[in-house]
Amino acid sequence: MKNIPQTTAALLLAAFATAASAQHWPAAKPITLIVPFPAGGTTDVLARTLADKLGTALGQTILVESKPGAGATLGADFVAKSKPDGYTLLMGAIHHTIAPAVFKKVSYDLQRDFAPITTVALVPNVLVVNASNPARNVADLVAQAKARPNQLNYGSNGNGTAQHLIGTQFENLTGIEITHIPYKGSGPLTTDLIGGQVTMSFDTITPVLQHIKSGKLKALAVTTGKRSSALPDVPTLAESGLKGFDIGTWFGVLAPAATPKDITARLSAEMVKVIHSPDFRKRMDEIGAEPIGNTPEQMAKQIHDDVEKFAKLVKDAKVVIE
Repeated sequence: MKNIPQTTAALLLAAFATAASAQHWPAAKPITLIVPFPAGGTTDVLARTLADKLGTALGQTILVESKPGAGATLGADFVAKSKPDGYTLLMGAIHHTIAPAVFKKVSYDLQRDFAPITTVALVPNVLVVNASNPARNVADLVAQAKARPNQLNYGSNGNGTAQHLIGTQFENLTGIEITHIPYKGSGPLTTDLIGGQVTMSFDTITPVLQHIKSGKLKALAVTTGKRSSALPDVPTLAESGLKGFDIGTWFGVLAPAATPKDITARLSAEMVKVIHSPDFRKRMDEIGAEPIGNTPEQMAKQIHDDVEKFAKLVKDAKVVIE
């Protein structure tokens, strides 16, 4: 019998090692869920809520770690290059489907370098202004901006994020000129919005909901096609005159692409159970989120479709990274 070539033997050994590690997953070591934004924002809140319940289901500690920067691409790049063993995961978001269209170079391929697990939730974005702003609705705000070209501004969670693209679309559809101010996350943006340093934002509902209810911020419209159950009296942008406007922010979990399929299948099954549980749904209601819990295949299609959709939107809207 001929000897097996060294390269073939090495590949076989690697395959056997991967299979063996998958059988014993999760072992006595923590799983890390990377959040590509600073603590305190919607991504972080969702990640911690999921990690708490999922850790119990798996009988394993799940650590939530923030790696913010570059429109959420730094954290994604870290996970893409991590060992594909089921112990490093990404809390991804719609922002990652926009990034390839707005950044000149992204060091990973979202559809090639990741294995989708499940979409956790969809959170509507909401146009908010400081409570002292006299605008009572979108028309009033547009009138302000037209009377003061380039004097009003809006904050986002960073260049290339959904908030950035929504702001650009808002400008294009209303014919106004407002200055974009990118932040590293919702926390500092919300602080400046309450403090009056920023005129408006199009952030997700979660980080601003308590401030809307307390009267520190004023909600003028949600950006999705239908109203939010968390803010039922707030109209949509489409109802406010911007016909067809329908952009929300989804969040979901992904693993490095080469992660064994039995591990990603176990992760998906356990996460979907958590997402559909009454306790998780109750928490989502509290933060204005709609729980999803779809299959890896459905999430993969969602990513593919959004990459194509936002590539066209970015091109048509002439989004420019400052």
